[in-house]
Amino acid sequence: MAGRIRQADVDEVKARTNIADIIGERVALKPAGVGSLKGLCPFHDERSPSFNVRAQAGFYHCFGCGESGDVYSFLRKMDHLSFTESVERLAGRIGFALHYEDGGAAPENTGRTRLYAANAAAAEFFRGQLATAEADAARRFLGERGFDAGAAAHFGVGYAPRGWSGMHAALRAAGYSDEELSAAGLVSQGQRGVYDRFRGRVVWPIRDVTGQVIGFGARRLFDDDNGPKYLNTPETTIYKKAQVLYGLDLAKRDISRDHRVVVVEGYTDVMACHLAGITTAIATCGTAFGSDHITVLRRVMGDDSAAGEVVFTFDPDAAGQKAALRAFADAKRFNAQTYVATGPEGLDPCDLRLERGDGAVRALMDAKVPMVEFVLDQRIAGYDLASVEGRIGALRTAAPVVAELRDPLLQPEYIRVLARRLGLDTEDVRREVERVGRGGGSSSPRRDEPADAVDPGDEPVVRVTLASLPRTADAALERDALMGFLQFGHRLEPALITRAVALPFRHQALDAVRVAVQQTPDMQRPGWAVDAVGTVREPFRSLAAELLAADFPALNDDAALSSASDLARRLAIRALNSEKSELLGAIQRVAPGSEEGRGIRIRLRELDAERQRLATED
Repeated sequence: MAGRIRQADVDEVKARTNIADIIGERVALKPAGVGSLKGLCPFHDERSPSFNVRAQAGFYHCFGCGESGDVYSFLRKMDHLSFTESVERLAGRIGFALHYEDGGAAPENTGRTRLYAANAAAAEFFRGQLATAEADAARRFLGERGFDAGAAAHFGVGYAPRGWSGMHAALRAAGYSDEELSAAGLVSQGQRGVYDRFRGRVVWPIRDVTGQVIGFGARRLFDDDNGPKYLNTPETTIYKKAQVLYGLDLAKRDISRDHRVVVVEGYTDVMACHLAGITTAIATCGTAFGSDHITVLRRVMGDDSAAGEVVFTFDPDAAGQKAALRAFADAKRFNAQTYVATGPEGLDPCDLRLERGDGAVRALMDAKVPMVEFVLDQRIAGYDLASVEGRIGALRTAAPVVAELRDPLLQPEYIRVLARRLGLDTEDVRREVERVGRGGGSSSPRRDEPADAVDPGDEPVVRVTLASLPRTADAALERDALMGFLQFGHRLEPALITRAVALPFRHQALDAVRVAVQQTPDMQRPGWAVDAVGTVREPFRSLAAELLAADFPALNDDAALSSASDLARRLAIRALNSEKSELLGAIQRVAPGSEEGRGIRIRLRELDAERQRLATED
């Protein structure tokens, strides 16, 4: 068995990989200072972005939860890969052939890479089957819904043959074991062994946000199929339906750019929307839209303001109304505004496109209404508003919806909207909303806010951060200098930086970071700053991570390099001034004509000359 991946290859793959591209597949990143990008942290739920990525250093850090690392650690934490698997995945992306050291330890492997590969192989098998004679029913199904061969290819749609072992045999021949196929959810176990999970169905590959196939959704075609109308991959190590959104891999770029997402109900609805020009459409996979889906979408949208839009399409039937009410319960987790779009005569996007064309699907988005209004209408729909009793009953049902609105500008407006809907006095509606608000408060913290209470048995974690540094001139100089060295050291004059980091700092935490920088060899080497941060002694490592990720105070790249060099000179001048002060005190204690006094005066002249040189150096 092959041993460890050669260290030179590990370094080369990392050097050739832009960490911002890898993280940007999952998180919407925006420029935030010189050489820095920022987005919502993928490791914890937050309302405002505190996750910084510094591409030149190959480093990320969250100022909220403290997570930090390089591109390998990001993949390991996000996708639960081993180190070996993360290197192999990145090497595959750039077409780099890895070399393994013979006789070394066996590479660490979680098996997830094989699951991804098995799903990718199954997707290719299904796509190939769509062109066979047996797949006529599948092609007819797609054609009747307005999808030609090009559309099927774009979305990777395939066909699972009716036999019990067509895919199983093909993937076994490709080298996959029954255990791997079962772990990937591609086969089921019966009394006579394993058999294909998907048989006689149209199959859609379900991909994660990076485009890797993680599962499938399959639609029944034949009357003698006694299974459910839609059958999905079961929960596996890589397929978690509560976190998966169909079409997100195709939609993410436009979602991030437009800060808009359209949530539809099925695979064909996603296809119809994209083909009609609504390329931000996605759908859940066999489960209700929930909080985990919101978390994924907010990161892709960059949902840190109220400028974005989330549009839900629901059928006007009872099931659609129920889905809308569930979505409304979680909608407050979005910063973006939420809307509902209902097709004319209850047509979903796929049927609407088929009957009335692409323009009708696009017009559906123009007819959207705020979700609050939609939910209010659903709540009061069953009441006889012509009677006093009906109006009061409707008010009691709808008031909690308005009471849940936390925006101080929105709530008064919707009180007036509800009053108009019910034909009641605005003040009567306002009093009922306020009463419900007072009585409906909960003492438990919101899901997106941490509880203040701390388990008395928990040991507090001490983290030295930028915010905890003293507000003194010395601390500010040392802080900014280290920030400049870590972020731009590979582009600065080596002799100047070497001199600066050799000088002791006056703040203990910053000096601990300085020592690690000083002891890290070859600042011209890619990734040196990440290595330096990793060697900082605790409890100061988090401070080092923040220094590497923080926004350096400069307007542009050239200004940053100039400022970092100037900070290095100021450190050297500070050390010269300190030595000069000590010598001026010492000269008072020696005889004026002594040899020692003469040596001190010579050294003072040298210090002044050196200080003048540094001060005028460009």
